Amino acid sequence: MTMTTTTTRPATPVAPSRGVLTPLGLDEVRVTGGFWAHRQEVNADASLAHIEHWMEREGWIGNFDAAAAGTLGPGRGGREFSDSEVYKLLEAMAWEIGRTGDAAVEARFTALVARVAAAQEPDGYLNTNFGRTGQPARYTDLEWGHELYCYGHLFQAAVARLRTRPDATDGLVEVARRAADHVCATFGPDGIRSVCGHPEVEPALVELGRATGERRYVDQAALFVERRGTGTLADIELGRSYYQDDVPVREATVLRGHAVRANYLAAGAVDVAVETDDDELLAALTAQWENTVARRTYLTGGQGAHHTGEAFGDDFVLPPDRAYSETCAGVGSIMFTWRLLLAQGLPRYGDLVERTLYNVVATSPSHEGTAFYYTNTLHMRRPGTVPADDVASPRASSSLRAPWFAVSCCPPNVARTLASLAALVATRDDDGVQLHQYVPAQVRTALADGTRVELDVETGYPHDGLVRVRVLSDSDREWTLTLRVPGWAAGASLVAPGESPRDVAPGSVAVTRRFAVGDVVELRLPLVPRVTVPDPRIDAVRGCVAVERGPEVLALESVDLVAAGAPADADVAEARLDVDAGLREVDGRVVARVRLGVPEDRTWPYGNDQDVADEGAVDVPLVAYHDWANRGPSTMRVWLPV
Repeated sequence: MTMTTTTTRPATPVAPSRGVLTPLGLDEVRVTGGFWAHRQEVNADASLAHIEHWMEREGWIGNFDAAAAGTLGPGRGGREFSDSEVYKLLEAMAWEIGRTGDAAVEARFTALVARVAAAQEPDGYLNTNFGRTGQPARYTDLEWGHELYCYGHLFQAAVARLRTRPDATDGLVEVARRAADHVCATFGPDGIRSVCGHPEVEPALVELGRATGERRYVDQAALFVERRGTGTLADIELGRSYYQDDVPVREATVLRGHAVRANYLAAGAVDVAVETDDDELLAALTAQWENTVARRTYLTGGQGAHHTGEAFGDDFVLPPDRAYSETCAGVGSIMFTWRLLLAQGLPRYGDLVERTLYNVVATSPSHEGTAFYYTNTLHMRRPGTVPADDVASPRASSSLRAPWFAVSCCPPNVARTLASLAALVATRDDDGVQLHQYVPAQVRTALADGTRVELDVETGYPHDGLVRVRVLSDSDREWTLTLRVPGWAAGASLVAPGESPRDVAPGSVAVTRRFAVGDVVELRLPLVPRVTVPDPRIDAVRGCVAVERGPEVLALESVDLVAAGAPADADVAEARLDVDAGLREVDGRVVARVRLGVPEDRTWPYGNDQDVADEGAVDVPLVAYHDWANRGPSTMRVWLPV
C-alpha cells in the first residue's frame, strides 16, 4: 500500500491528513443490525440519559452554572476532572446526533452547551476547579489538576460537532477554539514549559487542528509530546513513569505507568508523527505497541495489571484475579491502535481493535445500559454484591456493575465509543475499500477519482462466521475490496464472483475486479470454539487454558456451573477443564466438561503430594465474557486449570 493524502474530513473521530488508509465516517457507514447495532440502540435509548442524570445529580453539570453565576467556590461537586466527563457526554451526544439525527438529543445537547459556554472566561480559560475565590490558582497543579486533560475532551466534543453538524449554531466549536487559542498562548514556546499529568490534550489538539485547519494546534500538540519525559512534572511516590514523564516518547520501548494515560499519549504521538512526517517517532510508537501487545496485554485486550497506579505491570505480569483492565484503558488502546492502522494499514491492528471492543468495551455496560464496570477482572473469587442504585460506588471495588462511580470516566467513554462505532468499520485508499470490523452495515463512499463504491454487508457475526458483501454499484474500472482475516481464523475461505472457493490465511484477502451491481463476495470464518494456551512466562496462569470462539473470550460462571448440576455451593475455583472431552456447541453456546474437586483440607497447604478428590464431572455452557454478571452475583474465571 502507498501513502495517500486526504483533502476532506469524514465524520469520524480520527481523520489524518495523510496515511495508508482513510477512515470512512458516520456519513459513509451505517451499522444496520446485529450485535453492535443493539449496543448502539441501548446506548442511545438508556445510557446517554442515565449518564446525564447522574452528572446532574452529582452536581458536575451544575458546576458550570455556579461558575457562570460567580457562586462557585470550595464546595464544587465532583473530582478535579469532572468537567471532562461532561465534555465526553457532549461528544457522545454529538456522534449520536450525527448517527441518527435525534431531535431530542439535539435539544439536550444545545442546552448543555449553553451552560458550559456561559462559564468560559474572557481569555478562553474554562475550568470549574481553578481560578476562583477559595480555589487553587490556574495551572498550579499540573501533576494532578487535569486542566489540560479537560480541554482535550472539550476539543474532541467540538470535533464531533464540527464533523457531524458543520453548520450548527450552538457555539461549542467557538468555545473550543477560544480555549485552544488560550492553551497555545499559555503553553507555547514562550509560555509554561510543562505538560499535563494526564495526557489527552495531545490527540485532541491535533484533531481540532485537522478539523479547523489551524496548524498552531498541531504544533502545540507536537510541543507537548516533545516535552513529555523530560522531567517537567514533579516526581511522585509512584514515580514519573506513572504519567510517562520518565523517558522521552521517542526513546520509550513499551507502554508503562497509568494505562489510560499511556494510551492517550501514544495516540496523540501517532497523530503528531503523521501530521509532521516524523517516521522516527512513528517507528518508536510502533515498537511500543508491539511490545505492549506481546507482553503486557490480557487475553481480553485489556491493559493494566496493577490496582496501584491503575498501571501496567512488568512484562508478563498479568494476574487474572487482580487485573485492573480499566474500561477507559481499553478505549485508549483502541484509539492508539486505530491510528496505527490508518497510518500503516496492517490487519493485526484491526485484530486488537476487535478483541478489545468485544471483551472490554462491550463488557463494561450492563445489558440495560444503566450500570457499568470500571475495572474488568478475569477471575472473580467471591460472588459480587449488588451496589446501591442511588449512591456512587468506589470505582475498583464494585464487584458487580454499578450505576455510577465517584470517578465516572468509563460510562461516558463507552458511550462516545459506541455512538461513533461505525467509524471503525471501514476505510478506503486510492485502489478500493477495506473492511476491518464485521457488522451488518451499509457502506457508501467514493474513491479519490470519483469511483462510487456502494456495499451492503450481511452477517450474523460474531455468532455466525459468514460475511457476505453485496455490491450495489457498477464501476468503470477495477477496484479492490480487502477483507481482514483475523489471526485466529485458520481455515477461513473466500468465494468471489466467478471464482471457486479458496482458502485464505490470517491477515487480509483482496478481491480486485470491475465490480458490478449484484456481485457478492463471501468470507467464511471458522467460528469454532478453541482452547488457548498462555505464554509460559505468564506465571499467574501457567497450567491453565482459556476458551475462545471467534473474537469472543469465554468464561466459566458459577450460575451455569450450578445449573449444570453442580452442588449449590460449587465454586469455579474447584473446576478443572477436561481438555480430552473436547468442546461442543449446544443451542448456540459452547459447552465444556469440567471436573470438580479440591485437595483435602490439611494444616499446612504445601507438601509433596496434593491429591485432589474427584467429585465428578459436569458439562457446563460457557458464557461470553462480555455477558458475565448480568444474572446476579456469581463467581467467574476465564483461565481454567486442566
